[in-house]
Amino acid sequence: MGYPEAMQESIKKLEATRAFRLQQEIPRLTPEEKNRLLEQCHPDFRPDGMRPVRVGPNRGQRMQNELVDLLEAYSRIDPDRVDLSRVDYDVDVLVVGGGGGGATAALIAHENGARVLLATKLRLGDANTMMAEGGIAAATQPNDSPYLHFLDTIGGGRFQNKRELVRALVHDAPLIVEWLKDLGAMFDTHPGGDLVVSFAGGHCRRRVHSCKDLSGMEFMRVIRDELWNRRIAVLEFSPAVELLLDEGGRCAGAVLMNLETGEHLIVRARAVILATGGIGRLHPNRFPTTNHYGATADGLVIAYRAGARLLHMDAIQYHPTGAAWPEQMLGQLITEALRGNGAQLVNVHGERFINELETRDLTSSAIIREVRDRKKGVRTPTGMEGVWLDTPLIDIRGGEGKLDRMFAGIVHRFREYGIDVHKEPILVFPTQHYQNGGVEIDPEGK
Repeated sequence: MGYPEAMQESIKKLEATRAFRLQQEIPRLTPEEKNRLLEQCHPDFRPDGMRPVRVGPNRGQRMQNELVDLLEAYSRIDPDRVDLSRVDYDVDVLVVGGGGGGATAALIAHENGARVLLATKLRLGDANTMMAEGGIAAATQPNDSPYLHFLDTIGGGRFQNKRELVRALVHDAPLIVEWLKDLGAMFDTHPGGDLVVSFAGGHCRRRVHSCKDLSGMEFMRVIRDELWNRRIAVLEFSPAVELLLDEGGRCAGAVLMNLETGEHLIVRARAVILATGGIGRLHPNRFPTTNHYGATADGLVIAYRAGARLLHMDAIQYHPTGAAWPEQMLGQLITEALRGNGAQLVNVHGERFINELETRDLTSSAIIREVRDRKKGVRTPTGMEGVWLDTPLIDIRGGEGKLDRMFAGIVHRFREYGIDVHKEPILVFPTQHYQNGGVEIDPEGK
């Protein structure tokens, strides 16, 4: 397949400006420029993309239209068909969700002596964790600290973050890296054995720890193996469709549904952990998504119906570099680590337009502005538009073979469609990636 002739003309312009761009410095945006760019171009600021929810704890607050549709809908449960007196599973901890977060929670609960049941809508590991590429941010280096990581995270969240949660995140992150290493995760290392750390947008230090560009798959491999080795009970194809509350309003279990038979299963639990992923497959604002097919807001909906408040559900993260060509890969994640290792964003004329290590919301907004407002996007035969990610710069800057060493997955995927990322750029456009908000919790997850 490769690139059609019309797109090849733009690639020639990109190649002609490469020597100049290697010497070019793009300044970071000022606070005023950041606010203006976000308000003008970020999808979260589209007036038609949200509306107030009319029911429940967050009544009157604006959220994504696609999510509001689900929060205002009727339950999937017919009370006449569910016998709550018949308990199918009685456990200490019910974990809902079979990705990295849910499987890790099940392992930790099991380590502490709990009887655990993990229920997941698809197969164990069918989750966004498997699709994550870039790595995990943790302050493990001598020139770094959780304090600096905290400041970067707060700044990236435009100072709206729940600070006690950020504090827990940055202090736990180095421990999680060590825990994954102990499980056998094969992090990228230097010849002497030290961990390789890379830059990512919005970070002031190199702190991203990766396993080539297959990090999430590697993390899930070792976590899932550990789960099986400990013989923790897992129910696949069994999503939770309603949470159960006791007389005091405390969560006491859930109703699961067997997707193969339609049967409802009653689980009684002393504690329920929700780890159900995001809302990407609702396609907010009609954007493509990096998310797997199970990311349909299930956990948010059942928690909301049980009385939990949601927080920051007006904030969606759009990853700057989702694949825009070939169309079979539309929306798939193109890891930020490519930019952290020297790849540049370039418009149809071969011009850079943003510092590649700005935060994701700013970089996404800049790409949208370049395509929508400035009319400098590259158009595909199907009408999709995007900008170039100049991947050959990685080998030019870092030496031949760096792309193969660090981004084997990207190299292989595009080779399948006749594109050699050693010699040709990748066409990208923002894609829905993270759900920044969620169920409001304290630092202990309650």
